[in-house]
Amino acid sequence: MSHLACGIVGLPNVGKSTLFNALLKKKQAGAANFPFCTIDPNVGIVDVPDHRLATLSNISRSKKILPATMTFVDIAGLVKGASKGEGLGNQFLANIRETDAIVHVVRCFEDDEVIHVEGKVDPISDIEVINLELILADLQMVENTLQKIERQAKGKKELIPTLDALKKVSEHLNQNHPVRSLELTKEEKELLTPYQFITAKKVIYAANLAEDDIVSLNNPHYKTVEEYAKKEGSQVIPFCAKLEEELVQLEEEEAKEYLETLGLKEPGLNRLIKVGFETLGLITFLTTGEQETRAWTISRGATAQEAAGKIHTDIQKGFIRAEVVSFNDMVTYAGRVGAKEAGKARSEGKDYIVQDGDVILFFHN
Repeated sequence: MSHLACGIVGLPNVGKSTLFNALLKKKQAGAANFPFCTIDPNVGIVDVPDHRLATLSNISRSKKILPATMTFVDIAGLVKGASKGEGLGNQFLANIRETDAIVHVVRCFEDDEVIHVEGKVDPISDIEVINLELILADLQMVENTLQKIERQAKGKKELIPTLDALKKVSEHLNQNHPVRSLELTKEEKELLTPYQFITAKKVIYAANLAEDDIVSLNNPHYKTVEEYAKKEGSQVIPFCAKLEEELVQLEEEEAKEYLETLGLKEPGLNRLIKVGFETLGLITFLTTGEQETRAWTISRGATAQEAAGKIHTDIQKGFIRAEVVSFNDMVTYAGRVGAKEAGKARSEGKDYIVQDGDVILFFHN
């Protein structure tokens, strides 16, 4: 996949499909000209909520708004034994290898009408069932790779550091730990880049709670997931799949009022999309004018010249300079002209590192 994507995983009956379907229905109000598109039945592209776009659009009186987008892949078929080909095992593992981060939906609600595959609600055990499958899949891969490289290393001494790094990974996985919790040197990381370890990917836990628990977050199951995630440096997003499903059916104003009556600021989906975006190491810079106000997606740490290439390769090639105004200054001084007069427009060269929310005008020949 050329676009960065989050894969959604979870055992049966945890609310995974409900979450994915709610994402499918989610369309930002301002982006009627960008319908939610499904590339495959299990791939969805959804707008990244960003209040800055409407604000800039008002200042520039833009004809349209184009938000940044985020890709989610519904990974089907994860059951115990997936690494041995149970369920849709192998297909599942191929799909998840292609994604860049994992959203792991965990059931934290009690409901006698929704059966639990293991007979009881135990989120940590659920997380461990899936983690074990992913660890086993990585182990299989590392062992096959080790055999191959051990043979090659007999003649090629330069392969020994790679071999050592892979052995380190193998030992760690054999102790039932994901690769993301292994401390590696910069050099080891580089040597391991060609190997797509599933358990090296960052994880966001999406904790599916009952509606009564979503505000107080007093649910003991949720607390255990939070502690578990903290230990491995992952984030947890609480949401209620049932509620999200109801919210996407409502008009924007109605949905807002409904959330307020529950004491919530925004839908869980919004947070999930935003955190997913950040987890993939993405930021947005903005352009605004009469034609459109638009968010452009770049990797954190990208230069002004690389950012220019997102708009058009010609702008990247002929890059002269970038005129940068921060979003806050655009608002304070009511647009680029006002910001310029106040001395708040900076002229930056091609190596400038773009910051999230920079409003940029590119000059090129």
